[in-house]
Amino acid sequence: MFLANPIFLQAVEKYVRPTISEERNKDGKTPRELFSEEHEILIEKGEKWMKDNASSCALVASLIITVVFASAFALPGGNNDDGIPNLLHKLPFKIFVISDALSLFSSTTSLLMFLGILTSRYSEEDFLVSLPTKLIIGLITLFISIASMTVAFGATICIVLSEAWKWVFIPIALIGCIPAILFAKLQFPLLVQIYSSTFAPTSFQPLKNRSLYI
Repeated sequence: MFLANPIFLQAVEKYVRPTISEERNKDGKTPRELFSEEHEILIEKGEKWMKDNASSCALVASLIITVVFASAFALPGGNNDDGIPNLLHKLPFKIFVISDALSLFSSTTSLLMFLGILTSRYSEEDFLVSLPTKLIIGLITLFISIASMTVAFGATICIVLSEAWKWVFIPIALIGCIPAILFAKLQFPLLVQIYSSTFAPTSFQPLKNRSLYI
């Protein structure tokens, strides 16, 4: 996986003498320069993949921000003459407010992470920790925002339909969980792969403290 290549380069550097890492081949290139040249196409593919995914997810996060921000000013149940929500002390209303706020904050965090990916330099070092970490945080917070938005939707349905159609709001609320479940199912394998490539122990790590040189 392209995200793991700088890790292997650093691991190899631990096994060679510092003087060797600065030596040049017949073409006048150091090992690092040769590595960068041979993996230039791979880095370009990684940059394109990162930007495509970040752009798509940033669009979704922006849409969620728009929806939940508008919902915050259109509270279910309305307000009384003093501007206080009529259902202020109702449990479904409290759930709506908390989940709507959580969705807004998490989607904003997700959008910032994806914007950080889009504005990155995309150097070799960025693929080591910075970019994978931003992608992991962005995907997790995006899932939280989708799940929170679903909970807010369920709470609104409960407020609106619980009295008139008690048998309707429960199935509707359950169906509303499908987007969050699908997102988690589709993105979880990617999260596991990125995490294992970035933070999981490798075969090089048990020897990282040894002074072994070639």
